[in-house]
Amino acid sequence: MTIRLAVREDAKEAARLLYDALHDVAHQLTGEEKEEDAVAVLEQYFASDEGRLSHKQAIVKEAEGKVAGVVVAYGGDEIKELDRPILERLRKLKNDPTLKLDKESDEDEYYIDTLSVSPQFGGQGIGTKLIQAAEEKARERGYDKIAMAVVTDNTRAYSLYLHLGYEVDKEITINGHIYYHMVKSL
Repeated sequence: MTIRLAVREDAKEAARLLYDALHDVAHQLTGEEKEEDAVAVLEQYFASDEGRLSHKQAIVKEAEGKVAGVVVAYGGDEIKELDRPILERLRKLKNDPTLKLDKESDEDEYYIDTLSVSPQFGGQGIGTKLIQAAEEKARERGYDKIAMAVVTDNTRAYSLYLHLGYEVDKEITINGHIYYHMVKSL
């Protein structure tokens, strides 16, 4: 099992994992109603060199020649530029030049946008290893804290993040749902 930076060729497998983690947020970020259409747009986003869901922001865990898990993370101070391609697409699609995305990250933190592990490889500590890889990348990039958001009813993920040293510092709203914004000092 290898942890490595994601590459464009991971897009198909990664898009499925991103959709499984994002659910309704995937529809919000893609502007698509049908699951298969949302997954197809996520694949385009991941294959792109820019955007918050680009392979350039992702680390994958490979197992048995497959992408077993993915973590997408970036600096909160980079979000304006990272959201630009997604907003351009959505504004054009919805014919709404004022469309905005919910603010998830603070500017002074490295932010874990999405973490997903294939059910086929669940329970093997892959999520923990991917979070640790994101934490290491945050340190390398000079951030002294890392954060993530977890929907309030996802008790399994919430427990894991607490166990890994994350603490709730506030609640935020993403696509109409309440999330815990959890932070950890590095």
